Amino acid sequence: MRSNFDTMKNTLILFIVLLSSSFFVSAKVSKAETKALIDFYESTNGTEWVRGWDLDAPVTQWYGVKVENDHVVEINLFRNNLKGVLPASFGKLVHLRVLNLAFNGLTGELPETIANLENLEVLKIEMNRFKGALPASFGELSNLKELTAFNNFFSGSIPESMGQLTKLKVLNLSSNNLKGAIPEALGKLSELESLGLFENTLQGSIPREFGKLVQLKELILANNQLDGEIPAEFSQLASLEILQIQNNKFNSLKNLETMNTRQFLVFDYDKGDLKLNFKEIDFKKTRVAETKFDDDPDQD
Repeated sequence: MRSNFDTMKNTLILFIVLLSSSFFVSAKVSKAETKALIDFYESTNGTEWVRGWDLDAPVTQWYGVKVENDHVVEINLFRNNLKGVLPASFGKLVHLRVLNLAFNGLTGELPETIANLENLEVLKIEMNRFKGALPASFGELSNLKELTAFNNFFSGSIPESMGQLTKLKVLNLSSNNLKGAIPEALGKLSELESLGLFENTLQGSIPREFGKLVQLKELILANNQLDGEIPAEFSQLASLEILQIQNNKFNSLKNLETMNTRQFLVFDYDKGDLKLNFKEIDFKKTRVAETKFDDDPDQD
């Protein structure tokens, strides 16, 4: 009886050991990906992170790193005191699906090699100190569903190539130094649900192509230098719930009257000479704010 029990116990222990060994073998990350992670760690002051990496431990044990089928598929280092720049070798992490580096102190320009991350679905780099132009190569991230890069120091224009990101649901480039016209190509993002371009120095008219964004629930264009008329095509935005267009230089807001505003939750715009008639707004549930420019002579 005792002998049988010991045999079963030993068999169980052996099974556990073999299972553990199999797990560590299957979780082995390639040298190229491991080297890219180490480069990233050293380039972003890893020794000062809130939660660091033990480089002698397996990659599977590194904080914020997720491994599947021997490949790094997720890095989540939100608010972890990262400082420094992203190295070019970061582009070797080609199996990444999620990259969250938000709320850190990262600087410099985004490397062009970021275009190699063709499996990327979520890219969150907001609340850092990135500068320079948004790479035109962003358009090659064809699987991207969410891109948030607000509160950085990006400059230049919004790349036309972003119109190629047809799976994108969330795009937020607010509070940067972006200038120039809003690309018409953004009207191709038929899956887009949230677009934030707040607080840049964008100029020109809102593209008529925005009327094709029928899934759009949130459109924030406030605090820019946009002009012209509100496109008549805005009447097609039947899903829109939040619209903020205040503090721009529009010539006319008349076409706002044609919108289906019944479902609006937030509606902020500049008060013009013409009193607009929003017959379908439910003022019991909608926050409506009329604003004026600081230099408006009629301002109290």
